[in-house]
Order: sequence, then C-alpha cells, then structure tokens
Amino acid sequence: MIQRIQSIWLFLAAFVSAALFIFPLYHYTPAGSAIPMLMGAKNEYLLLLLAALMTLLPMITIFMFKNRKRQKSLIWLCILASAGFIAAMLMKIQGLKNAVPPATNDNFALPGPVIPVLTIVLLVMALGGVRKDEALIRSVDRLR
Repeated sequence: MIQRIQSIWLFLAAFVSAALFIFPLYHYTPAGSAIPMLMGAKNEYLLLLLAALMTLLPMITIFMFKNRKRQKSLIWLCILASAGFIAAMLMKIQGLKNAVPPATNDNFALPGPVIPVLTIVLLVMALGGVRKDEALIRSVDRLR
C-alpha cells in the first residue's frame, strides 16, 4: 500500500537526492586561475551516475510494497549507493587537493555534501517502517 510510512520516507529520500543536481558540492580555485570553480554531481560522471541511482531507486522501491524482501534489498542498495557517493565525492575532492599545483580557496559548499547523509538517514527510517510492517504481518499470522 502506498499509504505506508516508509513510502513517505522513500519519497523524501528521492526528493532530497534530487537536490544533488541543483546544489554544488565543493568550491575551489584552480592554481593559476582567478576564476572560482564549482564541483557538482552534474560535472563528474561517477557522481552523476550515483546521484541518479540515489534518486531513482527510492522511487522504484515505493512500488515494491507487495514484496517486502525486495523492498528491503532495494533500500540497502540505495544506502550503499549513497555511501558510494560520499566516498566518490571525497576522492574527487582529495584529488583536487593533491593536484600539482593544488587548488586554492577550497571549501565545501553547503548543503551539497550534507544531502547524501540526510538521504541515508531517511532510508534507514524507511527500512524501519518495512521492518514494522513485517512484524505486523507476523503478528496477524499468529492470530489466525
């Protein structure tokens, strides 16, 4: 059923993940340049792929309500994609810092880097909702 609480958490996770395409992740100035640059999910192919996965998987998972086992596995896959996004983002930023010559005036552009963490929190809450549904179904089956 689409009215379950995990559907709301999954929708919010997809909505928040879609914000990765709007907000930049990192500000920096390349060495030898006076023009500041922005690193975002739209600029890097790996980040773009992971951000698309983080946005689409929760929306697909909403409609898997009849198969709770598959729904849980898709939520875990989305959590892994979010963790992968964080790792890839940090690797790209570390690559900018270790470049020869290194980038200057670099800092994180909030709220961009916080979005994957918030997505993980929302997905964990959705996972809790699926587990509560499973417990409810088991208790109803015991009464029969």
